[in-house]
Amino acid sequence: MAGGGFDDRRGARAHLYEYKITWYFIFSCIIAATGGSLFGYDLGVSGGVTSMDDFLKVFFPKVYRRKQEHLKETDYCKYDNQILTLFTSSLYFAALISTFGASHVTRNKGRKASILCGAVSFFLGAVLNASAKNIAMLIIGRCLLGVGIGFSNQAVPLYLSEMAPAKVRGAVNQLFQLTTCLGVLIANLVNYATARIHPWGWRLSLGIAAIPAVLMFVGGLFLPETPNSLVEQGKLEKAREILEKVRGTSKVDAEFADLIDASNEARAIKNPFRNLLKRKNRPQLVIGALAIPAFQQLTGMNTILFYAPVIFQSLGFGSGASLYSSVITGGALVVGALMSMSFVDKFGRRAFFLEAGVEMICVMVAVAITLALKFGQGEVLPKGIGIFLVIIICIFVLAYGRSWGPLGWLVPSEIFPLETRSAGQSMVVCVNMIFTALIAQCFLVSLCHLKYGIFLLFAALIIIMSCFILLLLPETKQVPIEEIYLLWQSHWFWKRYCAPEENGIELKKGQQV
Repeated sequence: MAGGGFDDRRGARAHLYEYKITWYFIFSCIIAATGGSLFGYDLGVSGGVTSMDDFLKVFFPKVYRRKQEHLKETDYCKYDNQILTLFTSSLYFAALISTFGASHVTRNKGRKASILCGAVSFFLGAVLNASAKNIAMLIIGRCLLGVGIGFSNQAVPLYLSEMAPAKVRGAVNQLFQLTTCLGVLIANLVNYATARIHPWGWRLSLGIAAIPAVLMFVGGLFLPETPNSLVEQGKLEKAREILEKVRGTSKVDAEFADLIDASNEARAIKNPFRNLLKRKNRPQLVIGALAIPAFQQLTGMNTILFYAPVIFQSLGFGSGASLYSSVITGGALVVGALMSMSFVDKFGRRAFFLEAGVEMICVMVAVAITLALKFGQGEVLPKGIGIFLVIIICIFVLAYGRSWGPLGWLVPSEIFPLETRSAGQSMVVCVNMIFTALIAQCFLVSLCHLKYGIFLLFAALIIIMSCFILLLLPETKQVPIEEIYLLWQSHWFWKRYCAPEENGIELKKGQQV
């Protein structure tokens, strides 16, 4: 059997695929991609709400009193508080647990079912948080939000990758990252407005999260299921009908044959999680399920977002520093996502990972040196230094926004074979949420102890992950999702795990690795 888990008698048929970009396809992808706005809005709104005095008075009075006492701490330690970080990270722990339930739903009931479940759970969480009277209601609401994110993050990237033709799969999949970035930006703007509404502005910020959930649910009712999922469920006639509609042509014999071959192999797998651990699936496990989702959170993006308000305050923006930093960094993320959408299918995934990695390493080293010399004991940054930091922060955010941000979801969603795709995506979300929660819980205390050294630590981690990409990730651009397994068979390292059988096929001449 082939490394990707498919029958080796099947030939490479990518050159026979035909498609047109139809309005039916565009509508389906835009509606599904709104799932990213759930994740993005929560990422953006939670930090702003936990800094609102009205919110702290109700749920964290001790934290509020401490904040008002103006304790003489260094600039590295004054935000160190485990209570608020636990409130934030509880959502991610709920998401990583729920994603395994989402895997079962996604595989047996379809991608659409998981998207709808995620929307309902997120809506309930938003309503509960907005009406919270005590910590218990707040935490339960956060857990429901986490379940919603677990389901949507598990299903949406898969949905987009399966619906998209190979030649534009990168751009289509990154609609998820684009809506995530837009969600962050909108949440920051909402927080800025509601912070002036006393004493219930924070309730409005949390309650508005219900809006994208409603949009996703209502739109989701009209979504078609992916042809891949329909074939997996044995609904061949419906799958063929949907495939012809999304491709805009009746000439889909080659692609449909690949889907059936993949589904036949998938049906033989009773335990997809156990199958994911098999030797033949080692590259998908290591690259897609473990390394990339972990690396995405270890780039140091959170450190940059944390320091942005401090730097803007040094430039004289005063109380508006948080807004300006949020708009600029959020806007840079959106621009980065648009850049990646526009060019990732032309230049490839590896190129974006590697060139952006070099920029991010340089920025982290520059920030560390600057803060080591000019920051740490209450000293105000000179304006020239502040302007320099703002520029390199924008460079970093743009680099992340076109590389590890979107590609951290794109690459895992396109490399798993059908029989382990839902299980693999669950692992992706689980590992991503574990590291998101750990970073959220440990970053501030680590910053307090390591000071500027934490930026050098992240620079070292980016060097490691860039080397990993350079050596172990083959180029997947424009390769049909059901033929990705051919890349492993010809890769210098992974072919030892994924060698084809004697009757296997060779990688099509000219195929990029």
